Amino acid sequence: MLDSLRKRLSGRKGRQVLLQPQPLTQLNSGLWPEGGDEAARARVYQQSPWVYIAINRIAEAAALVPLQVFRLEGERRLAVERHPLERLLDAPNPQLSRFALMEQTVGMLELTGNAYWLLSGTGAAPGQIWPLRPDRMRVVPDSAGLVRGYVYEIDGQRIPLEAAEVLHFRRWHPANDYYGLSALDAGRLAIRSDGAMAQWNHSAFGQDSGVPAGIVSIRDFVSDTDFERIKREWRQSYGGPQRRTAFLRGGGISWQNIGLSHNELDFLKGREAQRNEILNLFGIPVGLVSENATEANARVAERLFIERTLWPRLVRIASVITQHLLPFWPGEHLAQFEDIRPTDSHARLEEIRTAMPVLSINELRERYYQLPPAPWGALPAGMAASAPGENSAEATPANAALQELGRWERFTLRRQGEQGTRPFEVRALPAELAFEVAAQLQAAEGSQELQGVFREARERLLED
Repeated sequence: MLDSLRKRLSGRKGRQVLLQPQPLTQLNSGLWPEGGDEAARARVYQQSPWVYIAINRIAEAAALVPLQVFRLEGERRLAVERHPLERLLDAPNPQLSRFALMEQTVGMLELTGNAYWLLSGTGAAPGQIWPLRPDRMRVVPDSAGLVRGYVYEIDGQRIPLEAAEVLHFRRWHPANDYYGLSALDAGRLAIRSDGAMAQWNHSAFGQDSGVPAGIVSIRDFVSDTDFERIKREWRQSYGGPQRRTAFLRGGGISWQNIGLSHNELDFLKGREAQRNEILNLFGIPVGLVSENATEANARVAERLFIERTLWPRLVRIASVITQHLLPFWPGEHLAQFEDIRPTDSHARLEEIRTAMPVLSINELRERYYQLPPAPWGALPAGMAASAPGENSAEATPANAALQELGRWERFTLRRQGEQGTRPFEVRALPAELAFEVAAQLQAAEGSQELQGVFREARERLLED
């Protein structure tokens, strides 16, 4: 991949390097973000198991969610089938898949607070997308437009890039207008403490074989020669990589333990507290990784992770794509990831019941089920759903006939093309109208003609 990217950028060698950045404010500058921090973040990701787990959970989950493109017509959003952007994301470049591109993008955002896409191509719209490493990228500010361009350093060569060639995703930073703030910066102390505890545990059981530190006290006075001999024999017998029993010549020698055991340090609870703090920094509920979590706790944790961690990150990426990438194609479009947030089925049903008296069937179909309008959907939804009794004031012959006609239509469309279906039972429809509908249905071909028969019958009922 590095060779392919180098070839893509090799044609820019002769371009003039961007001038020195003009300061936008006295407090912000386009300098490299705290030299050396990017390499330190990479080491933390490689060495801290909880940072690795948190970033991978978020990146892999985000890479599984498909991106959809909608065409805007006023307040309406119409889904676009296989928009060129969707095809581009499915194969962003010859060496990366869509999953790999999104995984790297979200992973870099979590690790460094920044992620960059290089947009390349010869036409009016980008033909390829290459993710760039944030530790090699520099933002060049411009007093007029905030960002004048970018400089990418590879193999010791600084390559200038235009602002339109780079898509910059970043998290909010309260003290910098150009670079984002990662969770690693906010949790640096907790991550270092967890690493120090892991290193202490490794040294205690690895290098020192679990032997605590102590003091060897010699009560009797000994000469310098004997003192050096005692130290040498002690280290040879007791200070090696294996725990042994020490045998020393001479009397008056005692051992005093000055180390603290794991129980005295409350080691396990301390590491658990560090784990919880690190996971909370990244928005990972502990119930997703805890071995003691019940099924109910795991479900709540998964819902919190999707709603409060994963979904806001997807919205951030989609908004940048909408603002800076979709304008390459004509028309007004909106990019949005598929809404994977879980819904409360009981609350949803209650909301639909509340909307029935004031919305038509077609309005309910469009708002709650994203279905196209039906020919019989102009009726109020409450008319078909309330099912009034014979003694009710709403149980008029016209309403009953309309409901029966609607049942006939649904049954006909479902059983279209089947042989030997049972005949309709006439209960509320006028006999003459029922005979005409049955006769016309036998001669109708296709769904449109069938729906036309019922549409004419409904108009006659409404006129009567």
